[in-house]
Amino acid sequence: MIDTVVVGAGAAGLAAALELRGRGLAVRVFDAGDRPGGVARTERIEGFLVERGPNSLQVKAPALELLRAHGLEAALVPASPASRLRFVWHDGRLEPVPMGPGAFVRTPLLSSRGKLRLLAEPFVRRGDGSAESVAQFMGRRLGSEAVERLVGPFLTGVYAGDERQLGAAAVFGPLVALERDHGSIVRGFAREALRRRGGRARGLSGIWSGPSGVGGFTAQIAAKLGDAVTTNARVVALAREGDGWRVEIDRNGPGPQRAGRVVVALPAAEAASLLRPVDADVAAALRAIAYAPVASVSVAVARDDVARAIEGFGFLIPRSAGLDVLGCLFMSQLFPGRAPAGFELLTCFLGGMRAPAAVDLPDDVLLGRVQADLARTLGLRGPARLLVATRWPRAIAQPARDHVARIARLRERVATHPGLALAGSYLDGVSLADSLACGARAAR
Repeated sequence: MIDTVVVGAGAAGLAAALELRGRGLAVRVFDAGDRPGGVARTERIEGFLVERGPNSLQVKAPALELLRAHGLEAALVPASPASRLRFVWHDGRLEPVPMGPGAFVRTPLLSSRGKLRLLAEPFVRRGDGSAESVAQFMGRRLGSEAVERLVGPFLTGVYAGDERQLGAAAVFGPLVALERDHGSIVRGFAREALRRRGGRARGLSGIWSGPSGVGGFTAQIAAKLGDAVTTNARVVALAREGDGWRVEIDRNGPGPQRAGRVVVALPAAEAASLLRPVDADVAAALRAIAYAPVASVSVAVARDDVARAIEGFGFLIPRSAGLDVLGCLFMSQLFPGRAPAGFELLTCFLGGMRAPAAVDLPDDVLLGRVQADLARTLGLRGPARLLVATRWPRAIAQPARDHVARIARLRERVATHPGLALAGSYLDGVSLADSLACGARAAR
């Protein structure tokens, strides 16, 4: 009998396996894909290093602890300092997001009335954000203008989501807690900063990737596990057997496995299908988790064909602007070696909860929409050359207003099955670092 089988070799599954291996347990990881890493896919295309899935990661404290424990911190490279410069499309221009008091005073992203409303946050009466949407919570605390022009675009960049549907407690849990405990986000920040006094563990600041991209970074994690990872092996059934579990694998795999413990590190829908014979209530809860569809379109543009200088992280588009592109990342500005000399690598995103049907559009239509929006936002006057369009029908989990309570109930139900745990981006956060931390938590 194997100590533990991990189903799925994405970031969460790999992190779970690393944590278990570190505790001295024998682990086997099975994945239906042809390589480990899940949605992390980096490819060299016509001289460009292209991310087809996650483009970077913020290394939060729980993920950093895991990476350091396994000697993987050195596998990360920081983004350029210019990555702190980010833009939002507003009134026909790309405006920098204000990152300090002086920039906040000068920014045209908010009107004078909107700035005064935001500054009034400490004086807003305490409410209860636990069951509110992000739009309700942040609108109540900061005002509707800040939601439309700052918060909404930010959530488009992270979740490809709708601030009117995303849950405040799931997306901005620490801010909801600050209001609950201190009556104000600003007052809470100030008091927590005084209380912390530098003692709390922190992650690495800024944005990070691997020298060979995010896909290369996850490949390095998988390499730590060696032949414990088996790809092209789909787990098709899971059942309780004695004091352990029977794991059935399709005909490409090594045959049935017996394990004392199982970590199911699959997207919610796939996990639901596998767990339905084990627990119909768990499967139903997993099926209810919505995902946003996203089309990722990577293009090459000649630097001389762009009227506006390409610098910083990229830009986001508010819902009210009416453009097709949700946002664009300046990948060749973030990390070295991403584009040949004289060219820029831009990755644009379409679809999301704003326009879900975009994920089904053919390449030429997607490229046409990207070309038109880049002409408008960047002044692109030459062709955008399509490198690759990647469609993710279920790209990013959408935590709703009841998400925190739903996940708590889900974990309680799973805990009634000894030796079973879940891991994935739908549980505790959608970022790569969140998935790493979630996998380690499931292993523990």
